[in-house]
Amino acid sequence: MSATFSAIDVIRAKRDGRVLTDAQIDWVIDAYTRGVVADEQMAALAMAVYLNGMTAAETARWTRAMVASGERLALATDRPTVDKHSTGGVGDKITLPLAPLVAACGAAVPQLSGRGLGHTGGTLDKLESIPGFRASLSLAEISRQLDEVGAVVCAATPTLAPADRKLYALRDVTGTVESIPLIASSIMSKKIAEGADALVLDVKVGSGAFMKNYDSAHQLARALVDIGADHGLRVSALLTDMDTPLGRAVGNAVEVAEAVDVLRGGGPADVVELTVALAEEMVALAGLSADPRAVLASGAAYETWCRMIRAQGGDPDAPLPKAAHTHVVEAPADGVLTGLDAYAVGVAAWRLGAGRARKEDPVSAAAGVLCLAKPGEPVVAGQPLLELHTDRPDTVPAALAALADAVTVSDHAVDAAARPLLLTTLHSPE
Repeated sequence: MSATFSAIDVIRAKRDGRVLTDAQIDWVIDAYTRGVVADEQMAALAMAVYLNGMTAAETARWTRAMVASGERLALATDRPTVDKHSTGGVGDKITLPLAPLVAACGAAVPQLSGRGLGHTGGTLDKLESIPGFRASLSLAEISRQLDEVGAVVCAATPTLAPADRKLYALRDVTGTVESIPLIASSIMSKKIAEGADALVLDVKVGSGAFMKNYDSAHQLARALVDIGADHGLRVSALLTDMDTPLGRAVGNAVEVAEAVDVLRGGGPADVVELTVALAEEMVALAGLSADPRAVLASGAAYETWCRMIRAQGGDPDAPLPKAAHTHVVEAPADGVLTGLDAYAVGVAAWRLGAGRARKEDPVSAAAGVLCLAKPGEPVVAGQPLLELHTDRPDTVPAALAALADAVTVSDHAVDAAARPLLLTTLHSPE
């Protein structure tokens, strides 16, 4: 870096509501990555950003500096490359059927995914419930698998956006996670460094999502799309409902089983709907003419799934882990199930062992929750409503406490059309 600044001057500038210059941003991100700027100084700057925000130009430059802190993958494949990112939800196993589906449509899908934290599940945790599956791949293995299979779902390499890795951990313990500029730059720095030509974003809205209301989710989606455009990416963002869990399975192995059902032509309607909608966006951005719904029905996506799992050391035919203990939650009354709170179900699955409180915590492959009824369906008192799965029966009381107010049964159905799964779509400017 040619320019050198004082960390305290950069902190004061943002504390006082001023716009940071490109040179200030470049310096502070590089200096923090190298350890020249201390954690407590970056924590102060993150809080200043949280309180005073950043302009679109500042956010784009912040993202660019984080990308520049590491390497950018050069994906060796003749296929058009397109990726997808979800902001996280409950029962959100969409990457599992989506990556092989889009690959079967002719694209290359380099899906670098993460692990779960708190009430939201992690794609890698789910896949690692498959016997033998390996999430850590070298750059050479990623490129080879993309070329031969068309899809890879694995952990990010340590050399991608290392500034983000440091800053994310710091934000997690300093109360600065909920800053839209910092969220947007965190997501996009990793995706840009990943090297795909196009990106589709699934921005969740609702109780089980990071963004609880439509306005904040729309603001985040707009920031993500604008950053992508600034870096030459073709980007679409779908805002999707997360008041209710996606599908009927929440956990790890149970979500893999549901994803396989979708790939084999079955599965819950909402999981199929969102998988196809995202696939259609990805295929369009990749410049392909395939029809994802027809490809899914043909069985080609399931064949690609099996090849992808085998390429990463897993056995797609092996039995998935089963929980040693189950507990049924019954419907409290006759009527129609009109509410099933996604956040509460996510917390319950987490407490049963499916998630983690800290990044270093282990997870249980077999733990989770099965939603035996979904909103809009009639129920009778005593009917099994939820099935809790765990290897540790002592976790059940805490899970039940999380579910205390999760279920709403009414005398009459609510209009399902009032809560569509797909809320809106944003695109990069032409």
